[in-house]
Amino acid sequence: MDYSIIQIILVFLVTFIAAIDQFSLSESFYQPIIMGPIIGAILGNLEIGLVVGATYQLMTIGNMPVGGAQPPNAVMGGIMATVLAISINLEPGAAVGAAIPFAMLGQYGITILFTASTGFMKAFDKAAEDSNPSAIVRGNYMTMALLGLIFASIVMLFFIFGAQFGERVLAVVPQWIMDGLNAAGGMMKYVGFATLLRVMISKPLWGFYFLGFALAIIVGALETLGSSALLVLSLIGFAIALWDYQINTNIKRQTANLQLEGDSDGI
Repeated sequence: MDYSIIQIILVFLVTFIAAIDQFSLSESFYQPIIMGPIIGAILGNLEIGLVVGATYQLMTIGNMPVGGAQPPNAVMGGIMATVLAISINLEPGAAVGAAIPFAMLGQYGITILFTASTGFMKAFDKAAEDSNPSAIVRGNYMTMALLGLIFASIVMLFFIFGAQFGERVLAVVPQWIMDGLNAAGGMMKYVGFATLLRVMISKPLWGFYFLGFALAIIVGALETLGSSALLVLSLIGFAIALWDYQINTNIKRQTANLQLEGDSDGI
């Protein structure tokens, strides 16, 4: 599929800003569920962009950098999954699976840039000693621009040449490989949730965890509620969380009052 120069420039600019946003602006603009519809709208298919972005978001929901270790980059993967889905007519699951190598490229790009940036630390320390904040600001802008250019350039290379190349490759790729990519893409969202649960889950919350699954099965089985199951479950979850918060708040308040009364009696 051919795209106009305006579309290519817009994808370049969106990728550039999203790459910076993930570390510096922190407005969550870079999240796949936001980037997917934006890239999809630019390329003329908002619906596919929304589906692919949401699918990729589920896959990466538990991914987070730990120290210097970077996970496969969600910005690069989400953008390329949308580009591949629209340009080569891939199914959303297959597009997510096919975008994993691009996510790895983003991971390598960040690691290389962060490693190279350690060489600038002496210059930043010297600027701080000299009370020269403008030098620190310029250095930060420079590293932000480098990160944006790395991401945008990688996307542009595959955006300009990848569609035609991808179509030729897909013509000779066995169907079982495409089925595997589709299955892997569908499985990744569960891996993302599992990664998230490893961090968040605790023994007191297991009951709510299984309750959520039970309610999802019950609500999903009701034909009249099936289309709005996510909203219904969200409201139920909010109600339970609010009830739990109020109960715990009351317990803490009563405990504090008892301690004050005990102190007043001198005991």
